[in-house]
Amino acid sequence: MAVDVLVPALGESITEASVGQWLKQPGEAVAADEPIVALETDKVAVEVPAPVAGVMGEQLFKPGETVTVGALIARIEEGAAIASAPPAAPAVTVESAAPELARPDPVVATGTVDYEAISPAVRVLLETYNLDPASITGTGKDGRLTKGDVLAAIEAGTARVKASAAPVAAPPAAAAAAAGPAARREERVRMTRLRQTIARRLKEAQNTAAMLTTFNDVDMSAVIEARSRYKDLFEKKHGVRLGFMSFFAKAVVLALKDVPSVGAAIEGDEIVYKDYADLGIAVSSPGGLVVPILRDAQAKSFAEIEKQIADFGDRARKGTLKIDELQGGNFTISNGGVFGSLLSTPILNPPQSGVLGLHRIDERPVVKDGQIVVRPMMYMALSYDHRLIDGREAVTFLVRVKEAIEDPARLLVDL
Repeated sequence: MAVDVLVPALGESITEASVGQWLKQPGEAVAADEPIVALETDKVAVEVPAPVAGVMGEQLFKPGETVTVGALIARIEEGAAIASAPPAAPAVTVESAAPELARPDPVVATGTVDYEAISPAVRVLLETYNLDPASITGTGKDGRLTKGDVLAAIEAGTARVKASAAPVAAPPAAAAAAAGPAARREERVRMTRLRQTIARRLKEAQNTAAMLTTFNDVDMSAVIEARSRYKDLFEKKHGVRLGFMSFFAKAVVLALKDVPSVGAAIEGDEIVYKDYADLGIAVSSPGGLVVPILRDAQAKSFAEIEKQIADFGDRARKGTLKIDELQGGNFTISNGGVFGSLLSTPILNPPQSGVLGLHRIDERPVVKDGQIVVRPMMYMALSYDHRLIDGREAVTFLVRVKEAIEDPARLLVDL
């Protein structure tokens, strides 16, 4: 008996999604509650589980097509035997498939890769960086490679570049043709639903808010010293590394108390002030920048903040953040410094009225007590909605953050 698979509820105000990747193909056995398809919403990827055990049947939509909540997307033949299927394409072994390739590095992985199991989006990423998929461990269903796997391997430096092809003797005519200008290539890749949403919301922020940015720099010496002194004890006690983001989250909480308008929002002709700090922490995901919410940051310890931020980053790479974790928030912190950014003007995340941009730490000469000394300095940028926040308030907020970072004891005594 065929059992219908419907698009589930996707979250508040979300009515449609795009088919990202079918995780099961027609004729394959399916266990109850096993993911069969990944849907891309405006915010995250959602895996749809099988309602019953059986065999994957008809798939009514192709990757990239739009589906609505409640729509019939596929059918599963409940209790059916596995249908005979044409033999799968043989797995490609890197060594045997291309024996003529010159290998610049003997440690390039030579494992077996089922290229048919690699999704188009992951293939694009592999081709962009010219990576050997056999050198990357897949964490997806049945060991499939995900975008997060590829990005994590690139960041860790474990992904290997494909070997270049060795020259092969060619006929004179072919050699002459090869000597001509290299063929130019263009590739069109459909924007993911997440990227489309990011583009739309950022443009809305520019069109709606009276956005302005103010800057300051901060001496990171005290925070670096405190982190160096306590990082081992902190990790031993709490099981998580002590980073800089917990200091800035705490500093922002203090600054929001002193300048509450920075954490407020405009709704119609009213201003909504909030006595809590739900901080958006911008993290990178395979589909783009996402901003999960660190709720009630004012009530969290350093360890709780660090654990939650680490969890956000890990699940963003894996694409397992939940929709409700990306909704709400009344202030955002974005750290472009991890990518080497020296200075930037961050864009607001509506309906929020403020976003703090952090940047890389550089040793620079500064004047202290009449002497030129070298200090680890960071530029901070506060973008804000000038309709709600005056320049005086914006500067005061940024100075409060600066004071707390340069004198971390303020974070303990609430100054």
